[in-house]
Amino acid sequence: MEKIERKTVEEVTLFGIGASPGIAIGVSYVLDRTRIRPVERAIAPTEVAVEIEAFRKAVRVSKKQLEDVKRGVADRRLAEHLHIIDTHLLILEDQLLVDDSIALIEKNLINAEGALKRTLDKFRGVFETIEDEYLRERRSDIDFVGERLLRNLIGTTQQSLPQLDQKSIIVAHDLSPADTMQMDKSRMIGFVTDVGGRTSHTAILARSLGIPAVVGLETATALIRERLPVIIDGSSGVVILNPGEATLKSYLEKKQLYEFHQKELLSYRQLAAETLDGHRITLRGNVELPDEVDLACQEGAQGVGLYRTEFIYMNRTGTPSEEEQYRAYREVVERMAPNPVTIRTLDVGGDKLVSHIDLSDEANPALGLRAIRFSLKEETLFTDQLRAIVRVAAHGRVRVLFPMITGLAEIRRCKELLEKARADLRAEGYDCEARIEVGIMIETPSAVLISEVLAREVDFLSVGTNDLIQYCLAIDRGNEHVAYLYEPLHPAVLRALQMVCQAAASAGIESGVCGEMAAEPLYALVLLGLGFDELSMNATSIPRVKRILRQVSRSEVVELVTELLEFGTAQDVLRRLGEVLLERFPDIIPVN
Repeated sequence: MEKIERKTVEEVTLFGIGASPGIAIGVSYVLDRTRIRPVERAIAPTEVAVEIEAFRKAVRVSKKQLEDVKRGVADRRLAEHLHIIDTHLLILEDQLLVDDSIALIEKNLINAEGALKRTLDKFRGVFETIEDEYLRERRSDIDFVGERLLRNLIGTTQQSLPQLDQKSIIVAHDLSPADTMQMDKSRMIGFVTDVGGRTSHTAILARSLGIPAVVGLETATALIRERLPVIIDGSSGVVILNPGEATLKSYLEKKQLYEFHQKELLSYRQLAAETLDGHRITLRGNVELPDEVDLACQEGAQGVGLYRTEFIYMNRTGTPSEEEQYRAYREVVERMAPNPVTIRTLDVGGDKLVSHIDLSDEANPALGLRAIRFSLKEETLFTDQLRAIVRVAAHGRVRVLFPMITGLAEIRRCKELLEKARADLRAEGYDCEARIEVGIMIETPSAVLISEVLAREVDFLSVGTNDLIQYCLAIDRGNEHVAYLYEPLHPAVLRALQMVCQAAASAGIESGVCGEMAAEPLYALVLLGLGFDELSMNATSIPRVKRILRQVSRSEVVELVTELLEFGTAQDVLRRLGEVLLERFPDIIPVN
């Protein structure tokens, strides 16, 4: 590491969101990525054609710039993420974005920048209501495309990407995926931004490249000056400016230990998730796009435990056809073969919105027409998806997962429609004899309470812990006033999970977890002790979870979980869990 000269100012610690794990120690390079503030102005009717042509030209230029980025990517680690640039190109072709902006120019007699701003604000308004972190962060894609369009409209160029003369930590208001792909990876050893989240595409790219990153600092660009000594801890979200000697020494040791453990994790990728006493648990990956399957396989996933199909419905003006869905599902199934792919049917409404699907305003959308309720109301749309799923089962092992089931009648109706789709396809001459395992997501207290009844109707149960915790504790995770009450280790949550495991075991079927709890090693141990057969998570978490599972015996974890179920508060559960495990796994930081 190059020598860092310490300035004669006090050490300052900032706290943000750890977006990509690891520790970076270097000097800051402040990159100007301030947003354009478009000015709306009235235009004369004679100027309409000029403004429309200016808008269309900006779209063409933006497309060319993104195509140039794609062609310039040589790093094989980034090649599998080129679909992110493709997503931005699709946004530039989105009729809602293009046609709505042109319509505003024509009807409201306003300039192109003002029309684009109004259209972008409309898009952002939809995403602001989304609770699901991954889906909410897709708003940043709209922002990046909008910013590029605005700059090309106004004719303002961004500060060019730096040719760094030493290993540096980039500091910016925000970084787009295109920025990240174009940076000199040998010199950019980390980055910090004012905005962003852990599931933004830029954060995903950083994790793929192994570049530590902290986002959501809000004031980083205001506080960090050029060439200031900086330490960033992408695991904890800590950023230290002008570190003292003691701090620097401490983080050099942490960095060495982290890198040792990362190398060690590589050896776990293809090993079985088997405890010391021979108990095996299945680890699968959560995916949204076909290109993510390769990463899941690389990290050792034994199939796809949750394939979110909502993304097929996004960035378009109409619903996808059966054929489009079939092609998308087939790519995932064939890439993952011979391992299974669990396809969750459309889960929209509440916190998951698709702009072209008509979901009327509801006073409480989280309790309204969403997930399977929406699909059963819109049977034509649902049938198209079921037909595509039945057809793709001819190409590999397919499981179908119905979201937010609350009662027996919903399951039976879903199974009826699935069998009708199969019968219709058979009559049309399709090969549709392959068996499709049917599962349901347990996400509501009602489903937990009758899980023993529901389990007798299906082949597997999958717990969506994100929603189950929210509904069980009556907590809106998106409300900052009560978000602190969102406690995965709450005794009520643990007992609900225990009920689901027992119901599945009584029915002789598998039980799994596909929510965020599965990706946290300490929580994964609790889920093992409760009796779950399968955990599904983001691909990069699989080796970490596998490592800890391979270093315990199931019998000792069952004994620990039996003890934890007796505690009355989440704090007591976490304290006891930390006491027992911290000694065994000193490199793992207990969850808060």
